[in-house]
Order: sequence, then structure tokens, then C-alpha cells
Amino acid sequence: MKLYGLNSCDSCRAARKAFKNITIEYVDVRESGVPRNVLKMALEIFGAALINKSSTTWRGLDEQARAMDSLELLKAHPTLMKRPLIVNGSEMTLGWKPDVAAFYADIQGS
Repeated sequence: MKLYGLNSCDSCRAARKAFKNITIEYVDVRESGVPRNVLKMALEIFGAALINKSSTTWRGLDEQARAMDSLELLKAHPTLMKRPLIVNGSEMTLGWKPDVAAFYADIQGS
């Protein structure tokens, strides 16, 4: 399993803390980015929800940048991605809401 997030993100910290019984690779998107194939698959699954339009990064973009192709925009500005993005084989989850936390708690329990 891989968790793509930011060290400064509260949701990412909460998710990482919750994975105490599971080995999970952490990838800081600011430092390492997100592989193109992972972004493509995430965009297919989550669509526009993958882009955090309430982020500081989004507010700092001009209209031309905001109009870019979503994949290219996320490659250029990986901190625009909603977080955490957790990849478990071919399955992905986005964010750290109670339903996602419960899903991974069930996995840890089994």
C-alpha cells in the first residue's frame, strides 16, 4: 500500500497514524510527486474531485493554468491533489473521512 500526501496535511497525518498495524509506504507529493500512471488511474476513478479547488495552490493559479488538462495540472502542481490518496493494488481511496478510516480499520482488524 502507498499513501500519497503532504507532511503538513492534517488528514495525511491522521491517516498515517491510523496505519499502525499495516506496512504502508508514504510518498510526500511535494518532494516526489505522483507517478503519471497513478494520477491517470485516480482521475479515472475520482474525476474532478481529485483536484482540491479550495487549496492555497488553486487560489494562486491564473485562469490559464486552471484551464489546463487535469493530468498535466496535477503533474505541474502535485499539491493540488486532494489528500491522502491511498493506493492498495488496483483499489484507491481519496481523503480521510470516517468512511475511509472505517474501511482501513476493517482491513487492519482482519
